[in-house]
Amino acid sequence: MSSHQPTSRPAAGAPAVPWNRQRLRSNNEWLLLELLRTGGGSSRAQLARDTGLSKPTVSAALAALEQAGLVREAGRLAPERGRTAVLYEVDPTAGHVLGVDIGRARLRVAVADLSGTVVARRDVANRGRSANAVADTVVAAAHEATAEAGLEADGIVHAVIGTPGVWDEERRGVRYASSLPGWGRPGLFDRIGEGLGTAVSVANDANLAALGEYTLGAGRGSRMFAYLLVGTGLGLGVVKDGELLLGAHGALGEIGQVPLPARSDEPAATIEQEAAADAVVRTARDFGLGADDGAGRQVTAKQVFQRARAGEAAALRAVEREAEQLAYAVAVLSAVLDPDLVVLGGGIGSSADLLLEPLEAALHRIAPMRPTLAPSLLGEEAVLLGAVSTALETARPEVFERRTAGLR
Repeated sequence: MSSHQPTSRPAAGAPAVPWNRQRLRSNNEWLLLELLRTGGGSSRAQLARDTGLSKPTVSAALAALEQAGLVREAGRLAPERGRTAVLYEVDPTAGHVLGVDIGRARLRVAVADLSGTVVARRDVANRGRSANAVADTVVAAAHEATAEAGLEADGIVHAVIGTPGVWDEERRGVRYASSLPGWGRPGLFDRIGEGLGTAVSVANDANLAALGEYTLGAGRGSRMFAYLLVGTGLGLGVVKDGELLLGAHGALGEIGQVPLPARSDEPAATIEQEAAADAVVRTARDFGLGADDGAGRQVTAKQVFQRARAGEAAALRAVEREAEQLAYAVAVLSAVLDPDLVVLGGGIGSSADLLLEPLEAALHRIAPMRPTLAPSLLGEEAVLLGAVSTALETARPEVFERRTAGLR
């Protein structure tokens, strides 16, 4: 039976066992394994110098790790003087993880080895007419990707699912997932977990995107940065000194729920209602853009931006209005969090070439605090790569524990 947890960043430490010689050996092996993972291939002598461990201790630990299938020979180094040295590296095939990105329009699934290299993936349209249908499509895509990677279902150590909304452990479902009707129904993710047949964690998509962008993209080196996910919904992930901020109930970043100032006697709309994809299309129509794309299909937000690039007046006005709505969101998060950087991502965020200039202009009009704005470097891959990265933090120590347990 799969387990579900609201995702945070798990501590990547050696498994806890009572303090004795066995634990000392385990810690030495974990230390060497992590050093090889982060620093690349190395010899016994170099590992001894880097760790301060004796050469016999390093040799014994490497032998145990090699026997467990966690490290392997990576070649030989022939120095100008002295004996040829064997180089060791982490064996990335010792375990695999699954990352899943669930969006209203697309479902993305990736299988990655312990180095984080994606070895198989699926990217399919989300055509499910019910929450159950979407869940079953996710499971089917995951099975296809797992099979393509040459793995059985039990070859996946851990899976992380990125989804709109906030995981509620007590309800066993997500809250605030308004862009996916029925998605908050309790038990839905248990259905996915049972179908996948592995341990599963559920995480907010914007949070995962923020982690992905911090690790691999525009957020690298930032002390405090916010990732604004703008697509079919609106989400926010915040990373401070490399750690994801979640809030008391895991709902930090649900900026889409913030109401905008009401106009006349109309009820106040939320930022998400006025800044997500449907709002872009609606605004473009209000400004006179045709309701279809010329082939009888409904105009999409992506097409509105394409037509803005072509200079169409109604589309350009819609983009400007979108920038104004996003400026309000950035002003709110800047006043509360004071980030040094805000990264614009998601389907609409990928049009940062059109949005950033009017967004900055609008921000200067309404807010005294103006963080640096930047486009996402990972694009629509951010959530998926963040899911893979988060799954690896759980999987690496688990694989170590499983494979070394029989050597004690």
